[in-house]
Amino acid sequence: MSLTTCYFNDILSDFASLDRFFDEAFNSRAIRQSQSVDTFRPRMDVHYDKDTNNVNVAFELPGLQKEDVSIDVHNDVLTVSGESKGYSERNEGGYAIRERRYGKFARGLSLPHGLKASRVNEDIKASMENGVLTIAFPRSTPETERKKITIA
Repeated sequence: MSLTTCYFNDILSDFASLDRFFDEAFNSRAIRQSQSVDTFRPRMDVHYDKDTNNVNVAFELPGLQKEDVSIDVHNDVLTVSGESKGYSERNEGGYAIRERRYGKFARGLSLPHGLKASRVNEDIKASMENGVLTIAFPRSTPETERKKITIA
């Protein structure tokens, strides 16, 4: 008797898991669609340059100026945030067409533990050109590099 109960419980458990899977899939999709209107998620590329020992991060921020973007460091996390605002107006076929767009974004990156808070402005370099924000910071500082100890 206990074998059949256990067997059916496993089947019911599998169905419950499957039901939960579909609920999460479709609900998260609906949430993503409703948020896509309000949020802007810029593309981010991260590359490590072995020659300079720097991590180079590039954010694609089309239509934004450097005044619209903020870069903060808190608890070893570099956060790039900003907002995109746009407004256009034109007359077409006797109609006045006005379009507005708005979106906020924030992306965070974990920084190496060797960066000292007092040296953040010296170690992290940022520039923005043609809608591309580039940030460079050292992957590891000499104090945090692994050191080999010889056994005497």
